[in-house]
Amino acid sequence: MHLPAPKNAVFRGPHPTQLASPITIRVFFNTLLSVRLMSELVRVGRPIACSDLEAVARRMCPVEVDADARVAVLRSREAIEAIVSAGDAAPNVYGVNTGFGALSETRISAADVRELQRNLVRSHSTGIGADLAPDAVRGIMLLRAQVLALGHSGVRAEVLDTLVAMLNKGVVPRVPSQGSVGASGDLAPLAHLALAMIGEGEAAIVTDVNATVTYEPAADVLARARISPVVLEAKEGLALINGTQYMASLGTLALRDAERLCLAADIAGAMSLEALKGSNAPFDDRLQRARPHPGQSLVAANLRSLLAESAIMDSHKNCGRVQDAYSLRCMPQVHGASRDALGWVREVLSRELNSVTDNPSVFLNEGAEADLISGGNFHGQPLALSLDLAAMAVAELANISERRVEQLVNPALSTGLTPFLAVGSGLHSGFMIAQVASASLVSENKVLCHPASVDSIPSSAGREDHVSMGSVSARKLLSVVANVRNALAIEIMTAAAGVDQRKPLAPSRGVGAALACVRERVAPMTGDRVLYKDIAAVAELIATGALARAVEAATGPLA
Repeated sequence: MHLPAPKNAVFRGPHPTQLASPITIRVFFNTLLSVRLMSELVRVGRPIACSDLEAVARRMCPVEVDADARVAVLRSREAIEAIVSAGDAAPNVYGVNTGFGALSETRISAADVRELQRNLVRSHSTGIGADLAPDAVRGIMLLRAQVLALGHSGVRAEVLDTLVAMLNKGVVPRVPSQGSVGASGDLAPLAHLALAMIGEGEAAIVTDVNATVTYEPAADVLARARISPVVLEAKEGLALINGTQYMASLGTLALRDAERLCLAADIAGAMSLEALKGSNAPFDDRLQRARPHPGQSLVAANLRSLLAESAIMDSHKNCGRVQDAYSLRCMPQVHGASRDALGWVREVLSRELNSVTDNPSVFLNEGAEADLISGGNFHGQPLALSLDLAAMAVAELANISERRVEQLVNPALSTGLTPFLAVGSGLHSGFMIAQVASASLVSENKVLCHPASVDSIPSSAGREDHVSMGSVSARKLLSVVANVRNALAIEIMTAAAGVDQRKPLAPSRGVGAALACVRERVAPMTGDRVLYKDIAAVAELIATGALARAVEAATGPLA
């Protein structure tokens, strides 16, 4: 639709995702990804990275609106005001003076425009299931603010400022985790976010995203935070609920954790290799150059660093064993493939964090008119496919890890280790059921890795006849990541016991550092004891990065 140009409209140039050359796009985002946070401040309205989202979501770093972005927001709002000013004489504009979805042909009178937006938020607040964690909600809020700040949504600056104020004052709306089909945006979850902004629904003031949350009426929470509820004007309710921010937030946080698990898997594998007296020959750089997949090369380089200067390795250089099991020998190929897949997922998410997913979207022109274009940028298919792949990629880290645990505990497969690594096998069971727990996690992941993106159920009387189910992809990925973290914790705990049994031979620098880090939290096995606390302790070392930092202090930086 063509609209009169807003006052002082200027051409702003293309958004990064609208650049003509795919090569230029790739260079832009690769550069963006290589830049670490330089300060604990994130500005919406200019490119943000996955690390920015994590900083706001988990470390609660402050947010502000970029000055140039604010100008764009004000100008895009003028295009909507032009429609509102025309009253009932204005042409039909979806979501501004019409109903929604299958009701988009129903005209709404100018007198009812404000009520239309309030009704939209209320009617779409149909979320069910467990509440999202505060960090996931804060990620959604940041991404919703980012979309508004890109200047194509047509909202007033007050709406954007309210969202930013809520972030900075720790106001977290209660958002149920289920109810989105991932097209027309994540409607139900985002509606719960908007509901709190208008002083309805529930919210809490959070100072620690890991603390227990008690929700109260949102109006009371906003009052305590000295934030005035928003009174929605034309298009603003629609602008708050149209988009992929639910699946993008959950997916980005899960990706950040999955990327940490990649290094943890390399450390776990190196520990198991030392405990099993395996060979480091398969990690030779010449082999990797002969099959130059980037992830494979990175993992092999990590393993060479992790296994350097090992007395255990030196002790069996001339043994008669020719080849190790695949779970040891093929770590570069398996771990590396997961890394490469997650790298593509990171590219998709990085583009999405800086994309306009509103509908309709306002475009300011250089000439005499502005355009309001209805489209499908809210459709979550790019994320749905990538997050399904991410779940499969990270699940493989646990798949191969569990096989290494089997190598460690099975006396038919290990050499010189006690059955199940027990101090007194028979009287003691050792790590027998730790392997069973790992197998359980791996089997559960196989169910969770069924792709959600292959399904679609039409909605809104057939108008929305293909949906992505990307919200399900995101939730499944979170569960898979948690399972993989625990599976790797089991391997690290078990491999540590195996390395202990190789004394007085000393492991490599890297494995020795990992063992020392684990032993600060988990005592050596001297007899059977409950293991669930040990598993949780090692999982925490992985999640916080403490294990990786301890190892890198000995080896230098790892990929």
